[in-house]
Amino acid sequence: MIPAIGVEYERCAWQLRDSILHFHPAANVTIVTTDMLPHGDQGGWANDWQMFTVSPYRQTIKLEADMIAAGPIDHWWTLFELRDVVISQGCRNFYDEPADSRSYRKIFDQNHLPDVYNAITYWRLSNTARDFFDLIRNIFEHWNDYRTLLKFPDDTASTDVVYAMAAQIMGPEQVTLPTGLGPSIVHMKRHINTMHSQDWTQELIWETDPARINTVAQWGFLHYHIKEWQP
Repeated sequence: MIPAIGVEYERCAWQLRDSILHFHPAANVTIVTTDMLPHGDQGGWANDWQMFTVSPYRQTIKLEADMIAAGPIDHWWTLFELRDVVISQGCRNFYDEPADSRSYRKIFDQNHLPDVYNAITYWRLSNTARDFFDLIRNIFEHWNDYRTLLKFPDDTASTDVVYAMAAQIMGPEQVTLPTGLGPSIVHMKRHINTMHSQDWTQELIWETDPARINTVAQWGFLHYHIKEWQP
């Protein structure tokens, strides 16, 4: 399932769908647009909790729209099958190395929050998943209260921070896999890949089918971040 709230994300979502179907032609892929939200548009990230309600599946993998699949992922179902909720942890650079830059994760480090990335989130229809997304909703709707619990909070709640707080409250062991075991995204932000500019598409050489960056083959999901990129 791919949330596509807004025209910019709708285009990205169709690219992601096509890349998944390239490897898994029979996959069920649902793109969720604003008009499909059962509780109406709550504004950007704050709609995320509605994905639990709108999902037509007993088991769901939610993916951020501005990514592409760089390889098959059907083995994930076996990895997740005994869990109720799994949020991915950590990210990789395009060399497939664990990202060591913490430039974008200072609020996580200062508050000792789990290093989760909601870009890949799995759940099965269960009480645990319902409780998790009820908590996500509560944090978004009462952010002014929850932010007082944090050092250096953002004025607006971001999905990763909200997921991290929910994971901390429920217990990270309930909603994550051990570090290094579950899937992680290749994140193309500047500091993670030690680049000079923000726009990696102008600085690095990239290819698709198969996906390669500076001749390095990619796998899993590539979070390309630059919304205008069209692979």
